[in-house]
Amino acid sequence: MTTTRTTGTFTFADWKESAVAGDDGGPKIAHAVVTNAFTGAIEAKDTRCVYAICYAPDGSGTGSFSGYQRCEGTVGGRAGAFVLHEWGTFDEKSTVHCSFEVLPGSATGELAGLAGTGGYTAVPGEAAVAYTFDHTLG
Repeated sequence: MTTTRTTGTFTFADWKESAVAGDDGGPKIAHAVVTNAFTGAIEAKDTRCVYAICYAPDGSGTGSFSGYQRCEGTVGGRAGAFVLHEWGTFDEKSTVHCSFEVLPGSATGELAGLAGTGGYTAVPGEAAVAYTFDHTLG
């Protein structure tokens, strides 16, 4: 199979975060539910994402996260749904560095067999976040 390198952008439509532990000092763990809209290689409106977030205890604003995002739409003109496993870090300026991978076996419909990896860097204040997505369609 041939791997296709593609690009696109996404926007945050909603971000709801709540503390799980650590509000009283030390490392803080939070849970976020996010809604995004993808255009470009991935065309998917109203994706749903859940993150587990860990903030560093030193007050620097740095930390790491991991989560899953369910996308329903099209890739390369093929329709279906799939899940992205995401992980990354954020720095003291709140810039996010994220890698993602299609969760093996998660793709449905015409996207069955979809495999791929990608990533993005999200800088606060940008209206849209550019991503890359290297993938194969089964």
